[in-house]
Amino acid sequence: MRSRLLSILLLLFASPVLAGSLPNGARETVAPVVRAVTPGVVNIATRRVEQVEVPALGDPVLQEFFDLPAQRLRRETTSAGSGVIVDAGHGYVLTNEHVVRGASIIEVTMKDGRKFHARLVGRDKPTDIAVLQIKPDNLTAVPMGDSSSLEVGDFVLAIGNPFGLGQAVTSGIVSALGRSGLGIEGYEDFIQTDASINPGNSGGALVTLDGRLVGVNTAILSKTGASNGVGFAIPIDMARRVMQQIVAQGEVRRGRIGISLREPSGPNGLKGAEIAAVEPASPAQRAGLVKGDAIIAVDGKPIENPAQLRNLVALLPIGRDIAVRYRRGAEIGDATVTIEAQHNASAIR
Repeated sequence: MRSRLLSILLLLFASPVLAGSLPNGARETVAPVVRAVTPGVVNIATRRVEQVEVPALGDPVLQEFFDLPAQRLRRETTSAGSGVIVDAGHGYVLTNEHVVRGASIIEVTMKDGRKFHARLVGRDKPTDIAVLQIKPDNLTAVPMGDSSSLEVGDFVLAIGNPFGLGQAVTSGIVSALGRSGLGIEGYEDFIQTDASINPGNSGGALVTLDGRLVGVNTAILSKTGASNGVGFAIPIDMARRVMQQIVAQGEVRRGRIGISLREPSGPNGLKGAEIAAVEPASPAQRAGLVKGDAIIAVDGKPIENPAQLRNLVALLPIGRDIAVRYRRGAEIGDATVTIEAQHNASAIR
């Protein structure tokens, strides 16, 4: 029996055609996905005019004798990044806010070589998202996916314009979800991936193998400035909410419910966002929430940590009612809370 089993194993490993192998002439490839998606990923070139201080030029003696120019000189700089067409009918392009920050001219180059001047619809520095608009002339949009359905281990492709060289595609997996506390943005809920992301990839697409946009590539952690396999993308669910507000009103108006948050106290492993303080006369107080309550779900969506709740509330429409489920000691309760506008940048949420 043992010799027969050994013979079968040797036959399997020696055979050039294994069970589940591809047909003759076929190969494993993601080329069809790349062909479908890359027309919707664009290169972005910006020009900025900066005022440069030249202290020596401000010396009155030198100015008198040598007829020197003013102390400030104008300097033009250029930079490159990436973007994703998300609405072909209106010509809307998602990118990072830092890609277009301070730009006086924004030019978008398509995969087929066409160039468009872009209009900045609006930008939001705390989430590092900006929306551009180009002429809706035979454009291809990348369909948006659902970043909340991602799991660690899902295969993804990163598409962008690394080092300004032109469009390129890298592959990898989702390495982690919900990364925060990195000090990159004000509102952080990053998808971490080992797909190579390099300078110039900012604003590009992170897509699943069915060609759906699940993230906007944003940053890397690197001592050298090049990819070390630790890249971060803004989840498309967050980017979509920011874009909707920018398109509707030109800016993001953040919501609040009047609480400050901390990690849940009690046994290790408890999830949720514990209320550290409740502001008097706030939506949270009117709904009956108190210090020590741990919010565990909003509108049926589980809350894993304070950062997730903070991001969610800040980007919900003003005036919307949300269903909050909370843990108070051993009891579970429900409340309806109305989102109100933040009074100032430092208001507890």
